[in-house]
Amino acid sequence: MADQNPEIRIRVGVSSCLLGEKVRWNGDHKQDLFVKDLLGQFFEWVPTCPEVEIGMGIPRETVQLTGDPESPRMVGNSTGTDWTAPMRRYSNQRSAELAKMNLSGYIFKNRSPSCGIARIKVYGDNGNPTPNGRGLFADAFMHHCTLVPVEDEGRLHDAKIRENFITRIFAYHRLAQLLGEDFSRKTLVAFHTAHKFLLLAHSRKHYNSLGKLVADAKQYTPTALKQSYGEEFMQALAVKTTAKKNSDVLYHMLGFLKKQLSEVEKQDVIEAIEDYRNELIPLIVPVTLIRHHVRKHQIAYLADQIYLNPHPKELMLRNHV
Repeated sequence: MADQNPEIRIRVGVSSCLLGEKVRWNGDHKQDLFVKDLLGQFFEWVPTCPEVEIGMGIPRETVQLTGDPESPRMVGNSTGTDWTAPMRRYSNQRSAELAKMNLSGYIFKNRSPSCGIARIKVYGDNGNPTPNGRGLFADAFMHHCTLVPVEDEGRLHDAKIRENFITRIFAYHRLAQLLGEDFSRKTLVAFHTAHKFLLLAHSRKHYNSLGKLVADAKQYTPTALKQSYGEEFMQALAVKTTAKKNSDVLYHMLGFLKKQLSEVEKQDVIEAIEDYRNELIPLIVPVTLIRHHVRKHQIAYLADQIYLNPHPKELMLRNHV
């Protein structure tokens, strides 16, 4: 279960301008090479530009959010044209379409009054902005697809946020496969077991709660079990990992190897974990050591752990955290 099939391209939504499409207000684009080229090797992009789709044109006047941050209006900065109604209609319609397309994630353009997921300026009647709004299209999508991981491309420049987000995309894809037509309590147990250390690296609290849910699975209808497990699983992975939590997981894994490793080999792993904990080396170093010994000594339980291979190695995400 831990291996990623390179032939399977996960479907992910994206703001069209990030792929290099010239759909911005000024007729330009905001191509992001990490998104387009590197992630594009593994993702099947589903692009959307809501401002173009509702007929605002290219080029077009810029717009801003005004009024109540909980339910803002979208108006043109020069003409005052109110685009709120058409944008909300389109956003609800497109989000409903996307919800049926089995997306495993969405990357939005940051600071956009249509696509920004957080901290979007909303201007009050006095003309002063408050930075606590959300783009109208992003808001609709997040209400329709509550479990789908979302992020804006600006935050993906942070290595830890990037690694966490991509981990959640691949995890959500596996979760969706689990909750498909072949779902059973047996497949749930196998899924939960394989994700043990990944969950522990994010949230022991959620891991314990999910474990109780799996143990009591017979008390739930399949529909209720799917919903409860899916919601809590994605909530768990939304909790950020830390060097301490990762180190604890690595030591836990090392415990499964204590009879197979020599004292020298064991000390090498311990030193790598401590160097990682002290931020002297990236996470990939101790993980690679553990992975090497797991393969060498054929520790089946650890070999099946998603934690050791949560996303394709070509993305090199753990080289920077």
